[in-house]
Amino acid sequence: MDHIGEVIESSTKGFVARSPRVGESPSFGSFVKTDSSPVVYGLVYEIITQSSEPGRRPTAYDMSMDELKREQPQIFELLKTEFHVLTLAHTDSKKLNFTLSPLPPPIHSFIYECTDKEKKELSEQDFFLRTIVSSSNVPVDDLLISSLYHASTVRKDDSEYIVRMGKSLSRYFKDDYERLSSILRRVLY
Repeated sequence: MDHIGEVIESSTKGFVARSPRVGESPSFGSFVKTDSSPVVYGLVYEIITQSSEPGRRPTAYDMSMDELKREQPQIFELLKTEFHVLTLAHTDSKKLNFTLSPLPPPIHSFIYECTDKEKKELSEQDFFLRTIVSSSNVPVDDLLISSLYHASTVRKDDSEYIVRMGKSLSRYFKDDYERLSSILRRVLY
C-alpha cells in the first residue's frame, strides 16, 4: 500500500501532511493513520493546494488543466498539496486508546488511509464525534457529516448505526436543536 502523505508538522492534537502528488489527498473526513509508534489515528479536516514558495501565489493562465499539463508542465513543480488531520486515537501495546497520543507523530512519518476494519473500530463508539464537537479551529458540522458518511459506508449504510450516532449527537447538541437538525438532515441526505 502506497503512503498518501508525509508528516511535515506535528502536535499531540493533530498534524499536517504533504501529499506526494499535487492535487491528490485523502478526502475530507477520511480516517487516516501514521506509520509511527505509537500509531496515531485521525480525521482529515482541511486540504490545501498552494504555492510551495512562501508568500507566492499561483498565477491564473486561463487554460484547462490538460492544456496546462501539456504547455506549462513545470508550474506543477511549484505547487504542493497538504492536508490537516485531527487526532482521534492512538495505539498502546496494540490497544486502541481514544485519547491524545503521549507524543506527536514524528516528522517524516508516512500517512496511510485506514483499513475498513480500522474505520469500523474507530467509529464504533461515539468517541470520534465527541472529539470533533469539542475541537476548535475545525469545521465541526461538516466534519461530523463527512466522517459519519465514511463510517457508515464501511458498514454498508447500516441504519441502526446512523440512529445510534444521531442519538449521541442529540446529547452533544441538546441546547441547539436547529444545528442538530441541520446536521442530521445532511447526514441522511
